[in-house]
Amino acid sequence: MIDMDSEKERLLEEYWRTRSISDRNRAVEAHLHYAAMTAHRFTGRGVDYEELYQVASLALIKAVERFDPTKEVKFTTFAMPTMVGEVKNFFRDRVHSVRLPRNNLAMMQAIEKSRSELEQELMRSPTIDEIALKADLPLEDVVETMAMSDTRSVTSLDAELTDSEEYPGSLFTILGTEEAGFAEFECKDEINSALAVLSEPERRCIQLRFYENRNQRETARILGVSQMTISRLERKIIEKLRAILICE
Repeated sequence: MIDMDSEKERLLEEYWRTRSISDRNRAVEAHLHYAAMTAHRFTGRGVDYEELYQVASLALIKAVERFDPTKEVKFTTFAMPTMVGEVKNFFRDRVHSVRLPRNNLAMMQAIEKSRSELEQELMRSPTIDEIALKADLPLEDVVETMAMSDTRSVTSLDAELTDSEEYPGSLFTILGTEEAGFAEFECKDEINSALAVLSEPERRCIQLRFYENRNQRETARILGVSQMTISRLERKIIEKLRAILICE
């Protein structure tokens, strides 16, 4: 039987040596279930799973490209924060008061990438002409897109609402407070979301061991496997859940 963890490590090491696109793609495909875990974790917040999966998958590609297998860090420890961070950034970007069309968002990303690269190359802020040339975009489109980006900013919580005596102070003063017990509810929700990505045997093992407080011997008897199998399965499940939940 092939040791899947060893095979995944081999693929990452192979890509590190060759930097081949095909080797990178194989390494990414072997770890796509982590992108699925991340997407499942953030479902139910107004965004389709497929869109979240795409964001997490793109972040996974970045993680594979940047991962150094020669360092004493597990890939999951390195990659999960990257994927979770990208998804959180995705949600953060969605709160802007003005939603730009998809093609404008893509253009804006290209402009920001070009601006960042030019700042490093030139050691100064680039001109709009230089950005347009670097991004290979018409100057008019760059100017228009940069102007549109200014409309995406949101109002500060410290900004004064009005001059009216009826609504004095800032937006912060009229916001509601967090209900007691919300943090505990949110924690349980995170755990339930993480458990949802486990297989049926894995969830059954967790149910018996940690919800019904059965020992490994009893769990093995109920599931019809050896105690050693339960021990290995338990370690695998805990590592998988830790990789998801540690990013919070």
